[in-house]
Amino acid sequence: MFLKRKQDGHLVEVLSLNDLVNPLHKEVIGRLHYGEEPGDPEKFTKADLCFPSGEELPRCWTDVHYRDEELFKRLKITP
Repeated sequence: MFLKRKQDGHLVEVLSLNDLVNPLHKEVIGRLHYGEEPGDPEKFTKADLCFPSGEELPRCWTDVHYRDEELFKRLKITP
């Protein structure tokens, strides 16, 4: 899967899809793609990446507590 690095718009080929969708992992392994040769694998912070369209990554990929509010409402718990 390709994502875009926010700071410069370069494409990053994500090599670790499990890390990408796991909200406990803040980084993914990927390679920069610009020029003719793909770069060597390196770590990229999820917060620095977005989809090539500019859309942010889904919250369920980046925030382990993304459903807490919904669960608190359903169970009638005050955080």
